[in-house]
Amino acid sequence: MAARAALCLAGAALSLYALHVDRARARDPSYRAACDLGPAVSCTRVFASRWGRGLGLVEVLVGRDSVANVPNGAIGVVFYLLQGLLGAVPGQGAAAVLLGTSMASAMASLWLAGVLAFGLQDFCLVCITTYILNGLLLALNWRRWRRLRHLKTA
Repeated sequence: MAARAALCLAGAALSLYALHVDRARARDPSYRAACDLGPAVSCTRVFASRWGRGLGLVEVLVGRDSVANVPNGAIGVVFYLLQGLLGAVPGQGAAAVLLGTSMASAMASLWLAGVLAFGLQDFCLVCITTYILNGLLLALNWRRWRRLRHLKTA
């Protein structure tokens, strides 16, 4: 439980920071975040890119200015809150939802890591850290789901 809380707290904090950077950049185009260490290490550039909203996919479907095209940081806040709150709920149903949403976040992380490396050719410290957190949550949720499944068959 403590590991989940720490991972979710860290993920929510990084997601809120990403939202802060996104809004600060919208107000002031010359804004540079603390995670901008150079031209190829810039989270501000990544968050401001097409891929910083709706995983870069929602814009294609509904347009850039659609209310559905939310910043990835907002998706992250919801995800980490769900993981933290649902992690306290016992039972296989909760474990299945946790595992399913973790699998979705891991796939999104792989997608965005590919975009980061091959499309944007950038290194975003906040992004990479959230990908690691998502992988750790996936491992935690997989272990919980297997344990509960094993108890059911025993």
